[in-house]
Amino acid sequence: MSKIQMKTPIVEMDGDEMTRILWQWIKDILLNPYVELKTEYYDLGLKEREKTKDKVTFDSAEATKKYGVAVKCATITPNAARMPEYNLSQMWKSPNGTIRAILDGTVFRTPILVKGVEPYIPTWTKPITIARHAYGDVYKNTEMRVAQGSKAELVVTDKNGNETRELIHDFSSSDGIIQGLHNLDKSISGFARACLNYGLDLNQDVWFATKDTISKKYDHRFKDIFQEIYDNEYKEKYEAAGIEYFYTLIDDAVARVIRSHGGYIWACKNYDGDVMSDMVSTAYGSLAMMTSVLVSPDGIYEYEAAHGTVQRHYYKHLKGEETSTNSVATIFAWSGALRKRGELDNIPELCSFADKLEKATINTIEDGVMTGDLYMISKLNNRKKVNSKEFLIEINNRLADMMK
Repeated sequence: MSKIQMKTPIVEMDGDEMTRILWQWIKDILLNPYVELKTEYYDLGLKEREKTKDKVTFDSAEATKKYGVAVKCATITPNAARMPEYNLSQMWKSPNGTIRAILDGTVFRTPILVKGVEPYIPTWTKPITIARHAYGDVYKNTEMRVAQGSKAELVVTDKNGNETRELIHDFSSSDGIIQGLHNLDKSISGFARACLNYGLDLNQDVWFATKDTISKKYDHRFKDIFQEIYDNEYKEKYEAAGIEYFYTLIDDAVARVIRSHGGYIWACKNYDGDVMSDMVSTAYGSLAMMTSVLVSPDGIYEYEAAHGTVQRHYYKHLKGEETSTNSVATIFAWSGALRKRGELDNIPELCSFADKLEKATINTIEDGVMTGDLYMISKLNNRKKVNSKEFLIEINNRLADMMK
């Protein structure tokens, strides 16, 4: 069988630890036999980020802007414990945060549903898509330790040099900490349009939630921009489609979500989306069973797994011990990127391959062949736990039949 040919490269961002191992296995077992992969490769592993002083991360984001489609492996965001382990000169920032800030996109995360893996919330019969704003807030923060006796103020200097000051806190009685957050009207507007467009694409309701009763300027600005854009640009389209947009407080949204049947898009600010996407994915069964795509306002796509680098399994792998690591989200990152490349370059064979790869993956699990995390929660009577590489081989057995 001749391999499917690509026209334009996909930006390939390699990662760390166990997901880096899975990354290469997925390419060797599921992709290279069928597709003449054309990628522009960037190693975002922590060693290479240290070596290049994180320049490689910025370069990969710029390449994504150039080619329009990227696929990313999970990467380490180092903490203090990782400094001596990797001999780091500094705690490099999250590559995801850096890339998202450069692309100024919205992250859409949707659980992958398979028979036999039932959500912990019994009423959830349809996927809940988390739309996470991917700019600003705590991921672009400035923070300081503050000594007792200090006074912290928020100071804004306008273009004419005039200052406006607001007292944050007088630390007369104790040491403390402060944190400064920001966002941009332009980015919030892009976030709103991305969410509302996605709602039209999926023909699903869009919920947006913040805490504007407490954050009367910061969160309220998000609420106002969403409402203005909806009223001026989307209201008629939503009414014609028979779907709705509504705003509610974040705590009310959580209560509504738990009581719901799913089947909608829940738009969240950056930190809220980070936390809620993990909550939703775990409640559906596994963090490794969730797609994640960053969509920029000008039509750039970056696909990734929603989970981390599976550090514990990596240490077992290094000792030669067997692992049973779920690679589904990473497989779907590749399939999503290949499908989008096929759509943009008008290569229907590439789109069809992506569809078959996803179907083969789901069929493998529904046939009872699965990794340890799913084996523990699956309701299927006849199921078999396999190791990390065996799972990929089982998927390929089904994929090969589909590709004949």
